Amino acid sequence: MAARKRSQREPVEALRGKGVRTVHVAIPDLDASLRERRLALDDVETAFGPGGAFVNVLHKWDTGDAVTGEPPFTGEAVALDWASARDYPFEKDAALVFADYAGPSAALSPREILKAVVARAAGMGFSAKAALEFEFHVLDEDAEGLRARGFDGFAMYAPDNRCWGSQSAAVYSDYVADLEAVMRTAGVGLFGLGLELGPGCFEATLRATDPLRAADDAVLFKTFAKAFSRRSGLTASFMAQLGAGFPGLSGHVHLSLSHAGSGEPLFHDGEDPDGMSGTMRHAVAGLVELAPEALALCAHTVNAYRRLTPGNWAPRTATWAVRNYAAAVRVVPAPAGLARMEFRLPAADTNPYLAIALTLAGALHGVETEAALPPPIVRGGPDETPEGVPGLPHDLLEAAERLEACGPARALFGERFIDHFCATRRHEEAVVRKHVSAFERARYIEAV
Repeated sequence: MAARKRSQREPVEALRGKGVRTVHVAIPDLDASLRERRLALDDVETAFGPGGAFVNVLHKWDTGDAVTGEPPFTGEAVALDWASARDYPFEKDAALVFADYAGPSAALSPREILKAVVARAAGMGFSAKAALEFEFHVLDEDAEGLRARGFDGFAMYAPDNRCWGSQSAAVYSDYVADLEAVMRTAGVGLFGLGLELGPGCFEATLRATDPLRAADDAVLFKTFAKAFSRRSGLTASFMAQLGAGFPGLSGHVHLSLSHAGSGEPLFHDGEDPDGMSGTMRHAVAGLVELAPEALALCAHTVNAYRRLTPGNWAPRTATWAVRNYAAAVRVVPAPAGLARMEFRLPAADTNPYLAIALTLAGALHGVETEAALPPPIVRGGPDETPEGVPGLPHDLLEAAERLEACGPARALFGERFIDHFCATRRHEEAVVRKHVSAFERARYIEAV
């Protein structure tokens, strides 16, 4: 206990030395939505040190804050990840620190699941780097206006945007530059940020770093982009499919492996016709094999499956190819220092912890089993589905059932987590299925 007190006191003093007076202690829930307690720095040890606790409900409720998990609901010890501390961009002299349950609920935590997969990689002699890229929409609506419209008929910010248009970039540069400044303050590494496909559509590419930091960065990017937009009278949306007239939005994962000791990149081979090493071939094969059965981990909402439809740049089968954007796993084998696999099935609404965990676990599964790589696709596009390749679940219910029956996923992520997660996904699908849209009523109310 004395060691734990000392380990907490040192980072507290380090933050105090930087002038921090307030700490936002944030725990990602099952959907990677941040739940927090705002505390004075001097009170963090009291709340979360030895003897401190937080109610263990966060991994047992749904997006609407309805309880879905099993009781008892009690106070449970929480561990703070002091290495994750960073400046909080919306308050002076404040910091944010990630935390999670340290008791039985740790087995239900997406952040802890990712940490376990990273440890598995280290045990195999690998060091991983990851990054996410997000497309997101910005609506010209504040919270009050959006609700007054019933979340329908809303106006888009940047309605005149053309994909990658320099004119759009100039017109809306203040929003982009100010959002980038927020992320810089929060220590979220951005490789690129700008407008993309159609009215209100933006894209952010985050910098590659270790997988846990990459997931934390991704969660903070989504959280702070939504907060910054709302503070500006706007609404940022990371829904996979905002409507029939909108493009599906991606949340792609980039992953590379290196030798844990030497740091040597392991995905490139200059002697191979495609530039791919044997390690990369096995890694890609493992993810292609695991993805159809474990898709619910990275596509955990009902809306995510609306993106996997014709007209969107979203693969609808488990495929791979070198540099082909139509593949589920796009391979970039050269140069050696930039060689990576890009997992293109996750949408913008993905849980970054589970999306990276699935990508890395699939790669490790392929290396461990020496999985054989099937032939790559050679064509493909928004409305072309390759033949003879594994199909994906059509909806969240099917995805949950396939994940529940997936032996490799149970071995990689744990029986308790898979059982709990699948139960929550069936609950989510049932809640959404009960509600009928105006379009559905217009289509059927008189015809049937």
